[in-house]
Amino acid sequence: MKRINSLILCVIILHAAWAQEAAKIDTTWKKGGFVSLSFNQVSLTNWAAGGQNALSGTFIGSFFANYKKGKTACDNTLDIGYGLIKSGDASVRKNEDKFEFNSKYGREAKGNFFYSALVNAKTQFAPGYNYPDDSTVISRFAAPAYINIALGVDYKPTSYFSLFISPATGRSIIVTDQKLADAGQFGVDPATYDANGTKLTNGKQLRVEFGAYLRARFQKEVFKNVTLLSTLNLFNNYTSKNNRQRNNIYIDWQTMLNIKAGKLVTFSVFTHVLYDNIVAIPIYGDVTVGNTVYKNVVVGKGPRTQFKEVLGLGLSYKF
Repeated sequence: MKRINSLILCVIILHAAWAQEAAKIDTTWKKGGFVSLSFNQVSLTNWAAGGQNALSGTFIGSFFANYKKGKTACDNTLDIGYGLIKSGDASVRKNEDKFEFNSKYGREAKGNFFYSALVNAKTQFAPGYNYPDDSTVISRFAAPAYINIALGVDYKPTSYFSLFISPATGRSIIVTDQKLADAGQFGVDPATYDANGTKLTNGKQLRVEFGAYLRARFQKEVFKNVTLLSTLNLFNNYTSKNNRQRNNIYIDWQTMLNIKAGKLVTFSVFTHVLYDNIVAIPIYGDVTVGNTVYKNVVVGKGPRTQFKEVLGLGLSYKF
């Protein structure tokens, strides 16, 4: 925990130092963002085709505060999201949970290229459960948390697009929940046990990797009342002793499309593609025992491409 606290403190100090240097320069910051609140309800009575009553709500927010003056540039973004769904007789479950902060400071090298340093921090707000089991926690705030600290070059040809490339990036995976750490979740080293099942050592709550990092961000009103925001993060851990992990790239690609149907009414589409070779995902299949076939049971675990899609119709405000 001391190492984790020290790491978090370093991130805070680093970001504060950037902000103080920026504040010394008399300049106008460009600030903005949008918030969206969408609802969806399905109510069925004597519906022959079947189905379940459902009620859901999702909040999404994206904010930025950037400046550029002379040879200095500083970009800061905060993306958050949280959603709940109630379907049939099942308990209320979350269907969206995101907290991601980015801060990038750069000095112009030549033209549209900047020598830059970047901090990226990502986690979630609330506990996640292994549904339909709503008592077993499989994730929570800061379990996991991902922190990237990178030095590299930032290419900014326009105000709405940037491409940051770093050959020297430290990536930390934090799991503050000891039970999850003992199980070796999210790639940390698990606890060790003797032959009787007695725990000998606790699972590690911190995993540190070093490698190459790429971050591309595009945010623009591509057509009238149509805004596209897309962020791609890639990381390759080239110091891992595991060849499989060293030869695989961590992928995190998030895209949000907002279409304004009125002054406040917005239709939104959000997609999230995630691949992490060190995270084991349950693999489901059919198992035959004697003459009985058991369908959709867990037959193993391994890395898998994760995909999420959220469609929303609700209220939004851009500022």
